[in-house]
Amino acid sequence: MPDPDLQDRAPSSSEGGARSRADAPARPALRRCVRVDPEVFADEHWSRRPLLSTAAELGGTFTDLLDLAAVDELLSTRGLRTPFLRIARDGAVVDPTRFTSPQGAGAEIGDQVSSDAVLRLFAEGSTVVLQGLHRLWPPLIAFANQLAADLGHPTQVNAYVTPPSSRGFSPHYDVHDVFVLQVAGEKHWTIHSPVLTDPLRTHPWTDRPDEVAAAAQRPPVIDTVLRPGDALYLPRGYIHSAVALGEISAHLTIGVHPVTRWGAVESALDLVRVLAAEDQTLRGSLPLGIDLADPATTTEDVAAVLSGLQRALAEVDPAAVADSLRSRAWAQVRPAPVSPLAQSAALTALDAGTVLRVRPLLRVQLREPVGGRVALVAGRRTHDLPADTHPALAALLATGELKVGDLPGLDAADQLTLARRLVTQSIAIVPDARPGGTAHHGGSDDRTGA
Repeated sequence: MPDPDLQDRAPSSSEGGARSRADAPARPALRRCVRVDPEVFADEHWSRRPLLSTAAELGGTFTDLLDLAAVDELLSTRGLRTPFLRIARDGAVVDPTRFTSPQGAGAEIGDQVSSDAVLRLFAEGSTVVLQGLHRLWPPLIAFANQLAADLGHPTQVNAYVTPPSSRGFSPHYDVHDVFVLQVAGEKHWTIHSPVLTDPLRTHPWTDRPDEVAAAAQRPPVIDTVLRPGDALYLPRGYIHSAVALGEISAHLTIGVHPVTRWGAVESALDLVRVLAAEDQTLRGSLPLGIDLADPATTTEDVAAVLSGLQRALAEVDPAAVADSLRSRAWAQVRPAPVSPLAQSAALTALDAGTVLRVRPLLRVQLREPVGGRVALVAGRRTHDLPADTHPALAALLATGELKVGDLPGLDAADQLTLARRLVTQSIAIVPDARPGGTAHHGGSDDRTGA
């Protein structure tokens, strides 16, 4: 029988039920996906246990993010190319040449999606998988970016569209956490406990297919039908499969790529490698004519290497490991997109009254000045700036938005110089800038112009 603790979908008094979006400003994207408060989710479910949430408990649907009409638009008129589309049938991936072709004059590239081929395959029972929608579809770009900010872990978005009474993939597990958001139709989900807890990317389910198949025969921990507006959270490793019921089913899978302790291990080993290369005793050559087939001939050398690595490991700075881990994670997270033409036009009109806003969802870290310079870490890049800009940068990051003329500690010329650099480097944006050159100056905001 299913685990009653996992199967029960009624909120307890500590969890709360459906909530108003206006009452939930903190972690807004996460709140759309789970029926419990974010703190409860963090303590009781994140990376530990699945969580099932109904549309009634969540208070809405997900059709603002994607609907079947949007899927048709992507497949028919958006010039979609592989690998942004996969098609699966009977648990196997269909050869892309069966649904791609050149698309006429001026569009001879051969890996473009053929909508008529997709129609034939879908009618035969194949599942359509739209990949990387966090890079393609504006509502999902914004949602995935916000969810990544809410969680502190990178996200990606795929959509799975399945014909009636069809199964897309056989029972399997993912090496990342997922939120399943049912968009249209109904799908019967079966969830089983992991055969490997917290699998890494180097632990794909295809390495242990017999264990996965055997686990899928055991009693499930969740056995349910997802309907539009329902959501399901699955930690990495949980085995799952799904079958569409009497109509077309579409769901979003939000993949969460967790930052793990193993990531810290990899960062530490990278630093050990750098430190060890500075140890002359570890750079020495082995004896001439050594017989590597005889382990006894390298015993002393291997022991010396291990001793040297232990010395290097002892020298690793935990702060450097943490910074490397941050760098790896931030490199995978995309901030809100900028409008290149509008921001470029705004640059030409910058003045003391222009409002600067920190780029939404940009991960930023301002460090203390050193030797007349200050480092501003923004996403995957580190910017080197004069130390006298530190008060202005700190004020802008603290408030999120300032007029150029209000940047503290700088004269008017330096305020404009810093502002231009921040906009050019996409650290800050000019709100409501337009390609024609109009920029927001604060005060009344006339948005009625054409």
